[in-house]
Amino acid sequence: MPLATSHKNHEGTELTLNEMQRRDLMHTMVSCDQRPVAELPEMSDAERCKWLFWNLYENLEHIRSMEPTLQGRVTSLQFTVLDSSSTAIGTVTELALEKRLDLSCQWLLDLTYPGYPDEITHTVGDGWINLSIADQAPTHLMVHDGKRGYLDADHTTYPNQLFLEGWISNQIWQEMRPHLWNANPTCRTDVVLLDNVLFPVRQGFDFVQRPAGSIGVMNIEFRAFSNPTERRSFRRGEPRQRP
Repeated sequence: MPLATSHKNHEGTELTLNEMQRRDLMHTMVSCDQRPVAELPEMSDAERCKWLFWNLYENLEHIRSMEPTLQGRVTSLQFTVLDSSSTAIGTVTELALEKRLDLSCQWLLDLTYPGYPDEITHTVGDGWINLSIADQAPTHLMVHDGKRGYLDADHTTYPNQLFLEGWISNQIWQEMRPHLWNANPTCRTDVVLLDNVLFPVRQGFDFVQRPAGSIGVMNIEFRAFSNPTERRSFRRGEPRQRP
């Protein structure tokens, strides 16, 4: 099932530098990313990642019909706590506690094909997930209110390694800690990004100021499996979320 060709909807508007960089970046991926869905199994991990990014930008509604889900299968983690100084009113300086969770992962893409009862999984390469743990979004993320982060890649050979830069609340962190450090080898934790929380960072979608070509994330879901063969048994019937 080939996807539709790209739809340009910004004509007549003054392009920002970020938007021009995004268009240039998408243009470099056209040859790979207009390929039909049937060719996904023959593509490399990097080609599948390009295919996903390009179609999320240029054919958002079409690829949504396949309910794409990205899963970051956690393979290792690093938890960091440090004191950082923040200047308050006047000359008084206070120490703030910074918490950061860095997860190495294997990224998987699940797609629902017409006529197939189950999702089909494709690998999209290794990468990492960098999460700040705080009551509100840290300033370095530059995300707007209600946004949890963004997906990006190593643009030197776009995409080389897919990564998620975002934040979670301390409450979520406390809930997930026992599962991430579970010594049982049959247990597994995934970071899941459903199709209705992924939006292209472009004009009209206020997620982040940059980087160009990233995918905005509205929610981050953790799933802990008591056995790695467990499968998701529910379908997503909730309405699409809009930025």
